[in-house]
Amino acid sequence: MPASLGLKLYNFGQRREVTAAREQRPARPAGRLIWLHAPTLGQCSPMLALARRLIDDDGLAIVLTCPETLDARDGVIIEPPPFDLPVEVGAFLDHWRPELAVFADGELRPTALHQAAERGIHLLLVNGRTPHFLRDRDTWYPGLMRSALALFSHVWAVDEAAARAFRKAGAAPSTVAVTGRMEDESAALHCLEAERVALARLLAARPVWFAAGLPEVEEAAVLDAHRAVLQQSHRLLLILMPDDPGRAASLARRLEDQDGWAVAQRLRDEEPDQGVEVFVVDNPAEYGLWYRLAPVTFLGGSLFGQGPVRNPMESAALGSAILHGPRTGSDGTVFARLGAARATRAVTSSGDLADALGDLLAPDRAARLAQAAWAVASDGAEVTERLIGRIRALTEGSA
Repeated sequence: MPASLGLKLYNFGQRREVTAAREQRPARPAGRLIWLHAPTLGQCSPMLALARRLIDDDGLAIVLTCPETLDARDGVIIEPPPFDLPVEVGAFLDHWRPELAVFADGELRPTALHQAAERGIHLLLVNGRTPHFLRDRDTWYPGLMRSALALFSHVWAVDEAAARAFRKAGAAPSTVAVTGRMEDESAALHCLEAERVALARLLAARPVWFAAGLPEVEEAAVLDAHRAVLQQSHRLLLILMPDDPGRAASLARRLEDQDGWAVAQRLRDEEPDQGVEVFVVDNPAEYGLWYRLAPVTFLGGSLFGQGPVRNPMESAALGSAILHGPRTGSDGTVFARLGAARATRAVTSSGDLADALGDLLAPDRAARLAQAAWAVASDGAEVTERLIGRIRALTEGSA
């Protein structure tokens, strides 16, 4: 059989013993368990969003495998995927005993897929872009890609071009659907509501903007823009969070003593009253508070730095219009999505920043930008909801 030959060739010369790291897996939680696999860091966000829903709404245990290092998430077991070899995959499946597996993107692990199918584990592929084998084993094996794709009961592609790629590679047309992309993990940060209400009352009707994670190299540009816009909007307040919170106190002293700004410091429990021009804040746990209070946010690090210090989806999810420079760092794909939706304003200099800020101080313009960004941040919710329904149907035997 061509698929069997292809699988033998795929694994030929790759034999190895189960590694010690894999033998030290945490204990399997009791109850029903789902395996989610994200081959890239970018695919981890939608899979974590799915995991959160399955844990909170259905009480399922979740194992998420990803080759990248991830921060811990409450209730989600995160570990590297098993090497796609019979002994490693067998040990993984023996330990976790998942009843369903969801693979993202299109990376195919033939050994894992065939062993899972032999055990009766339901297989779904979501956020599909293009089918491919592991990078170091991505070559042609007779019949293997077709046989691997045939094991999925559902292949959900992000667009028609992706769907064509899966059909051409051998996925059954009846299993392939164009659904669009899944919802990303929520970037909405928490804040103390009582604190937000008190500060909102204090700032009542003042125009406010927030410089989030500002590196030292961009301080002059931001302050020059602030000074320029103050000429037309005399009550404008800048909330400034340095990228290194340890610099907050010395920065506040310099701005006040050397540069002549009227400054208040959050560190000293000072308040941004009507006479304050720059409010220096220092607690990273309060980002959610400042995004909620500031209709406009400039993402520090994006103008002259290495890219923004903060995830742009944080401000997008909380309704703060986004200003940013040309340096997008590791968030390039996120900025591309926001840019395509006309959900941000890009600037290249202090003068551009001042012009864009002055324009966005008009509440209707900031609101249009923020609404577009929020739509991007919440995009894909219906796809994730549909997937959850499909998982429930498969695991409850009604599919």
